[in-house]
Amino acid sequence: MKVLAIGAHPDDIEFLCAGTLAKYKRLGHEVVMAIATNGEVGSSTLSKTEIAAIRRCEAEASAAVLGAEFHWLGYPDEFLFNDARTRLRFIDLVRQVRPDLVLCHDPENDYHPDHRTSGQIIWDIRVMVTVPNIVTEHPPCAKIPATVYMDTIGGVNFIPERYVDISADISTKRAMLACHRSQEQWMIDMFGVPAADMMESFSRMRGFQCGRAFGEGFRVPPVWPRTVDPEGLI
Repeated sequence: MKVLAIGAHPDDIEFLCAGTLAKYKRLGHEVVMAIATNGEVGSSTLSKTEIAAIRRCEAEASAAVLGAEFHWLGYPDEFLFNDARTRLRFIDLVRQVRPDLVLCHDPENDYHPDHRTSGQIIWDIRVMVTVPNIVTEHPPCAKIPATVYMDTIGGVNFIPERYVDISADISTKRAMLACHRSQEQWMIDMFGVPAADMMESFSRMRGFQCGRAFGEGFRVPPVWPRTVDPEGLI
């Protein structure tokens, strides 16, 4: 199976589903990571150009920890919009990757507009990726990929329907998040908590809810037609 995770910003995937991706990879599945925006507002001291370049390198390093294929879309941080051009770019990404399963942000419950927008685009194009008369660089997919929504930061306004036990993969999740060194001070400046502490506490909470040491939560939106069952999301 091929799994595509799309995060709005560099480090979103690491917070919300890196353990699950590590588990899929460990079990022999293909994993692809894509980042929608360039994260250029994520610094208290560096210019947009400087921090965007740093964050791309950090995201690439994180994907390398996992051995995942990596895609960088480069949209402006905080200004991602669901317009025709952006939809076509997302359609072409999915066609290029040809995943069985897409993990994306929750378009209904997430607090951040970039998160909601990227999740909404994935929801909107899930059938479009198979339509021949919607022309992009890559040919249409042969089947509609399954779509699953990732948790929200801190679990705010999110009630998981499925949990993944990531206890065996938490070290990989830690290593992936640690690649985002530029965000340590930013997280402290903005939210008063180190990124590693935030992730650790949240992963423990979801683990506690599903009776494991560490966990991640997901929602499976009701869709038609139903395609593949998201293997492992139990």
